[in-house]
Amino acid sequence: MFNIWRNCTMGQISKTEFKAHALKVFREIEKTGVSQVITDHGKPVLEIKKLRQRKAAPLDLLKNSVISFVGATDPVSEDDWENA
Repeated sequence: MFNIWRNCTMGQISKTEFKAHALKVFREIEKTGVSQVITDHGKPVLEIKKLRQRKAAPLDLLKNSVISFVGATDPVSEDDWENA
């Protein structure tokens, strides 16, 4: 089996190597959770890492998100009630 990491430093892979072996890179990241940095001519340009999704309830995500709650039932302008 071809070793995609042979020409790469730890956690870094060139664009050329990534292009040729993207699926293997994705599978490795998914399996290990270790992010990889994609380089262009030796300079880091991208980072690929495993997505960590929140397992929170929808209402918990909205908690403390309201900045101001003044006159919530008041019309925005006088014309709003006539147009409704």
